[in-house]
Amino acid sequence: MAWVLEANGAVEGSAWLPAPAAALPGAAEVHVWRASLDQAVPRVGALLETLQPDERERAARFRFEDDRNRFIAARGILRDILARALGSTPGAVRFVYGPWGKPALAEPAAGDLQFNLSHSGGLALYALTCGRAVGIDVERIRPEVMREGIARRFFSPREVAALERLPEAERCAGFFRCWTRKEAYVKATGRGLLLPLDSFDVSLAPGEPAALLGTRPDPAEACRWSLMHLEPGNGWVGALAVEGHGLRLRCFEWAPADSPA
Repeated sequence: MAWVLEANGAVEGSAWLPAPAAALPGAAEVHVWRASLDQAVPRVGALLETLQPDERERAARFRFEDDRNRFIAARGILRDILARALGSTPGAVRFVYGPWGKPALAEPAAGDLQFNLSHSGGLALYALTCGRAVGIDVERIRPEVMREGIARRFFSPREVAALERLPEAERCAGFFRCWTRKEAYVKATGRGLLLPLDSFDVSLAPGEPAALLGTRPDPAEACRWSLMHLEPGNGWVGALAVEGHGLRLRCFEWAPADSPA
């Protein structure tokens, strides 16, 4: 796999480009946007105004204000990013949903724009491509998860063995590298629970490139995909899965269009 990185360095670093006013990915590009969901109350109110009635209803069901505001921010920022790519307005963006809840644009878009989003705590990542499937995942690193036996329940035997070979101090990071890569790939396929998590293998060792190592029952499936490790902030880890190889990856830091330059 070959990636061409355009962010003043590797994605594993902290260099993210300023948000552009307009950004439609090229045919061989992947755009990843990073955004804080802990926005000021006036900004949350402005983002709420761009949501559709069904999204507002979902927001109203949250019991706690912080969770409600983060949901509004996540959806409103998604709309803003898509509007920039489409040359539209955030409120005009319409979604449809796949059988497992993956959102897509309701109307055909220039270049067959595809997208995916993920958020954990107060951080969100958004991925955009044209004409190729994409999935993204971000997780806040929580060491207590390692004590819940999730790896043995959901990872493949190859992944469990690789995790157990790591020194104790490396296992938490290895667990989250594996988890986010698996989630990103599942989301990219759009198959949800139809794709058993132990039916494919991903890399997880420190210093090992992110990769889809094996897929069952079709071994050739692994060759269709690229994986990328992401470290979008201290205490978070993420992963990107996309169809194809030799892609240019551009990373942006979201800011409102009316923010000072």
